[in-house]
Amino acid sequence: MNKIDQKEYKSRRQKLFKHMDENSLLILSGATEKVRNDDVHYEFRQDSNFWYLTGLEEPDAIMIMLKKDSTKYILFLQQKKIEEEVWNGYKIGTEKAKKYFLADESFENNQLDKLSELILSCEKIYYNLGSSKKIDEMIFEGIENLRKTKSRTGIPNPLIMDPTILIDSMRLIKSKNEISMIKTAIDITSNGFTEAIKCTAYGKYEFEIQEMLEKEFRLSGAKRNGYPSIVASGKNSCILHYISNNEKLKKDSLLLIDAGSEWDYYSADVTRTWPVNGKFSSEEKDIYQIVLEANINAIEECKIGNSINDPHKKALNTMIEGLRHLNIISESVEEIIEKKLYVPFYMHSTSHWLGLDVHDAGKYKDRDDNFTQFEEGMILTIEPGLYFGDMAQNITEKYKNIGIRIEDDILITESGPKNMTKKIPKEIEDLETMIGT
Repeated sequence: MNKIDQKEYKSRRQKLFKHMDENSLLILSGATEKVRNDDVHYEFRQDSNFWYLTGLEEPDAIMIMLKKDSTKYILFLQQKKIEEEVWNGYKIGTEKAKKYFLADESFENNQLDKLSELILSCEKIYYNLGSSKKIDEMIFEGIENLRKTKSRTGIPNPLIMDPTILIDSMRLIKSKNEISMIKTAIDITSNGFTEAIKCTAYGKYEFEIQEMLEKEFRLSGAKRNGYPSIVASGKNSCILHYISNNEKLKKDSLLLIDAGSEWDYYSADVTRTWPVNGKFSSEEKDIYQIVLEANINAIEECKIGNSINDPHKKALNTMIEGLRHLNIISESVEEIIEKKLYVPFYMHSTSHWLGLDVHDAGKYKDRDDNFTQFEEGMILTIEPGLYFGDMAQNITEKYKNIGIRIEDDILITESGPKNMTKKIPKEIEDLETMIGT
C-alpha cells in the first residue's frame, strides 16, 4: 500500500507559490496536542491543510512559504530533546527536516523572532486569523510597530488574506496518488462492512457490530477512522449523527452503518442499511427501493458538464415521487419542493466533497450562487436517505422508525462517474444473502 512521498508535497507547494502574489508570505500553523484528561492527550492528528502541504505529523509545527524575488519554504519545529523523546517519541529535528521534508530552512519554535522579521518584510500575508494565538499576537504586534513608524517610512500595513481560499481549490481536484489513497481507504472500509453484515444478529449490541467493523480496519492497516462510526439500529437510524452505539439489536429492525477508514490521512465515507433479521419487511423494502433508486439516479448525474447540485435535484425528485406513490405525501411535486414538505423525511443534502476530511475542502457555489461544476479528479459522496423518526408526523404506524441511507463515493472522470464503493453490496437480494452468514 503506497503513501504519498515528499516529491508530491513539494509540487503542491510549487503550485501554491504560483498563485501567491509577489512579496508575500504564507503562514500555516499545524495542529497542537489536546489534553484528554490529566496528563493524557487525545490521539494527535495533523491539521489537514498543513498535512496537504508538508506531510509532517509533529504537533506545534509552523510552515512558512515566502515569495520575494525567489521562493523559500521554512519549517519551525519542536525542539529535539532526547530526554523527552524517551517519554513522548522521536522528533525529526531541524537538520533532518531539511533533508526529509525538503525545507529550505528549518528552525526550532523558540526562534520565532525570525518569523516576526519575515512578517514585517512583506506586503501581503496569507494567514487564517484565529488559527494560532501565538501567531495572531506576532502579526498584530508587527502591524502595530509598522503603524507607529508609518509616517516616517511610508510603508503600509500588510494586507492579510485567508490562504484557505487558494488551498481549497487545489484540494478539490485529486491527484492520481490521492485517488489511490482514497481507494485504499475504501477497500479497507469494504472489508469492515462485509464483516459487519455477516455478524449481524438480533440480541447483539450496536457496539459489537462496530467492533467487528473497526477490527477489520485495524487488521487492514488503517490506524484510525475517518470519523466516528455511526452504528444505528431501529429508531436510532433516524438520528443522522448517532454515535452512542449502545442499543441492543431487535429482531424486526433495521441497522444503518455510516463509517469509513482513514488511510494516510485520506478518508472513505460509506453508508449501508440492512435488516437485523436478514429479511426486509414489505414496508422497509418499499422505502429502501426508493432510496436505492435515488442513489443510482443521482450517481448518473455525476458527470462533467453538471454541477454538484444536479445529483441532489435528481435524488430529491426521485424520493418525492416515491413518497407520493406510497401516498405518504399527496401534494404535487412542485408544491412539495416549494414548501419543502419533504424535509421531515429528508433533511440533508445528497453530496459533499471527500478527501483528507470526510467533509472535504472545496466550495459548493460561488458568490453569485452558481454551483460548482464537476471536473475530472473531484470525489464526492452520494447519500440520499429517508427517515421516519420524530420529525415525520401523521404517517401510518407501519413506517414508524424506519431510517434508510445509502452512500457511495464517486470519482468524476472524463468517461463518466466511477463508483469507488460499488463492491460494497446495496441491492436487497445481495444484502439478505450475506446477513448473519
